[in-house]
Amino acid sequence: LHYEDFPEGMVIPFGTWHLTREEVIAYASEWDPQPFHLDEEAAKHSVLGGLAASGWQSSAILIRLAVEAYANKSAAMASSGMDEVKWLKPVYAGETLTGRATVLSRRVSAKRPEMGILKMKFELLNLAGELKVEITGVQFMGVRAP
Repeated sequence: LHYEDFPEGMVIPFGTWHLTREEVIAYASEWDPQPFHLDEEAAKHSVLGGLAASGWQSSAILIRLAVEAYANKSAAMASSGMDEVKWLKPVYAGETLTGRATVLSRRVSAKRPEMGILKMKFELLNLAGELKVEITGVQFMGVRAP
């Protein structure tokens, strides 16, 4: 898949990821060791109301799903970063997650015509359809050779 295969408005569905209690605790132990990510009892009494993934872990799951759904099957080149990351609702241990990416806009780079620039919105949801994470950013994609 190349830049030309990603029209504006295209929605790319993702597969699923089941987030276990063990994954939440292991990630938090290494990268975000706050009580509501590490301890079920502390999490129950927190604003999250239960053992929940770090927003950073939730974002990483979303990107993993994107890579598996399309990036590794495409001429994806890199990204210059994300414009906005929103952690809208807690992602709880035991939830099964899915996602999607939407092409918001696209253009070919004026300086590097071999590279298309896609503005993308990535969304992580649980299977009940609750939106948990939203990330908007740039994806560089190779243009098909003439």
